[in-house]
Amino acid sequence: MTPEKINGILGDEAQDLLTYKCTKVPKERLHLPSADFLDKHFVFSNRTPQTLRSLAQLYGAGRLGRTGYVSILPIDQGIEHSGGASFAANPMYFDPENIVRLAIEGGCNGVATTYGGLALMSRKYAHKIPFIVKINHNELLTYPNSYEQIMFGTVRDAWNLGAVAVGATIYFGSSDARRQITEVAAAFEEAHSLGMATILWCYLRNDAFKTGGKDYHISADLTGQANHLGVTIQADIIKQKLPENNGGYKALNMGNSSYGKLDERMYTDLATDHPIDLCRYQVLNCYSGRIGLINSGGASSGAGDLKEAVKTAVINKRAGGMGLISGRKAFQRPFEEGVSLLHTIQDVYLSKDIDIA
Repeated sequence: MTPEKINGILGDEAQDLLTYKCTKVPKERLHLPSADFLDKHFVFSNRTPQTLRSLAQLYGAGRLGRTGYVSILPIDQGIEHSGGASFAANPMYFDPENIVRLAIEGGCNGVATTYGGLALMSRKYAHKIPFIVKINHNELLTYPNSYEQIMFGTVRDAWNLGAVAVGATIYFGSSDARRQITEVAAAFEEAHSLGMATILWCYLRNDAFKTGGKDYHISADLTGQANHLGVTIQADIIKQKLPENNGGYKALNMGNSSYGKLDERMYTDLATDHPIDLCRYQVLNCYSGRIGLINSGGASSGAGDLKEAVKTAVINKRAGGMGLISGRKAFQRPFEEGVSLLHTIQDVYLSKDIDIA
């Protein structure tokens, strides 16, 4: 992708996003994605040779293969957001084979699928693209809806079906978080013992996190701490929503409430309000980038999807992140358009003109 095309897509935000330099947490303080990222940060860890091989398969596949960056297509939305809500825009994706085809044609490093999708597709495709099995989900038929991620299968079954990695979500901050942390930590330990890599969706869920007219589920300080908990239970890659604000701890400590711990330097010395700085704080909490951060591609809004996808990729890359996991923006549109959108995201990471801020 040429610099002119990127500028054209970003429009009046291009100058700010492409030229901004981080001074609060300089790039020299981070461990950045690179072709030898595994050799630098995992070879001397407790990950087994089989797990290193699985990570190498994931890092080595697709258009971003051997760059240190990853592009993943997820398809757990049929459960997390309901099949109808996810696929009504493009019913061909009720068939899981079309999702796998989109990931392959889209040049992705891997496809994050459900147990059911893996069970039907692994024999045909497991040797063609790395499979990541999402092992837990928040099913949306319980009334009222709750924030409980529950296991939908076993790690060993995912291994038997040829998955190179397992993915899981923890709703940090929810009333059910302690069970989820314990359950996912045990599952990740088993996955590593079997030689699989692990990816953790480090999401926040609590009605109290929406206060004062702001949604602090996407604040840098709270999502950063969720990331720090995620790397503590030995996730190999962290997935997080792109931060859009900061000060969640402060907001939740207003009045007579007492929540968490904070240091004012989190906001003055380690971040500004610039989106790249906010994302960099997330990277910092992933052991200074030793564990890669991938951000969520977010919901599809239609005509603005391409700009939003490129903007998110630019922010993630320039902050020191490792890539994007993008689903709805890709599969809620015609197949060829989805392929093109995924390629455009990947072009941001392949571009030598977009550097680390």
